[in-house]
Amino acid sequence: MTHSHFTPPPPSSEDTDFGFRAVPKAEKKTLVRAVFDSVAPRYDIMNDLMSLGIHRIWKRIFITELAPHPSLSLLDLASGTGDIAFGWLKNKGGPTIMTDVNASMLSCGRDRALNRGLISNLSFCVTDAEALPFPDRSVDRVSMAFGLRNCTDKNAVIHEAMRVLRPGGRFLCLEFSKVQVAALAPLYEAWSFKVLPIMGEIVAKDRASYQYLAESIRTFPDPETLADMFRAAQFSHVTYRLLSGGIVAIHSGWRL
Repeated sequence: MTHSHFTPPPPSSEDTDFGFRAVPKAEKKTLVRAVFDSVAPRYDIMNDLMSLGIHRIWKRIFITELAPHPSLSLLDLASGTGDIAFGWLKNKGGPTIMTDVNASMLSCGRDRALNRGLISNLSFCVTDAEALPFPDRSVDRVSMAFGLRNCTDKNAVIHEAMRVLRPGGRFLCLEFSKVQVAALAPLYEAWSFKVLPIMGEIVAKDRASYQYLAESIRTFPDPETLADMFRAAQFSHVTYRLLSGGIVAIHSGWRL
């Protein structure tokens, strides 16, 4: 049985997925936090190695889709080390809030912002995307790149994005998806489950975290299911765009 056909065990109502394991919902946040505490110092170099640098192209396309403008504010969820927030600001986007549930990731992001002289239009908040401390209708754009699959309650995140957006605002989510090109699938499988954990062991000294990251991609909803989740949260004009043969997708919804 190949990993691409893996169906996670149906979690009980108290359980959720952590990679291919079912874990109690209350435990997932702690487990995910431990993964990102571990990988934070080597996160950027690992992204380059894992994606052969292609993540930079995906993020550039994503930032173009966000359509930065000085009059628009951005709430960046799961900001991590700041790539999306920095791209937004460099393209003349307006005031930006970088958020992450993981303080060590966000402090890496803050250091990078200081080094790049991008701190003036930035604020930082360690917070859970499932329960944001921001008022209703307070931002113009919400972005989330490679963060949603690590959240315990994905629907809660999508509803929170809707709540904080102003009418006319847009939520964009960049996430791993389901490979659509048959010829690419076995190659991608081997890369994810054989190469990545070894790379994680050598570069980040952490095989288990990269095994989890590979598994978390496989248990993530397919693009149509995620689009339905956007619609259920009352987003309008819901679309998705597949990149690199479906390795990743950009999901979009508007609050009208």
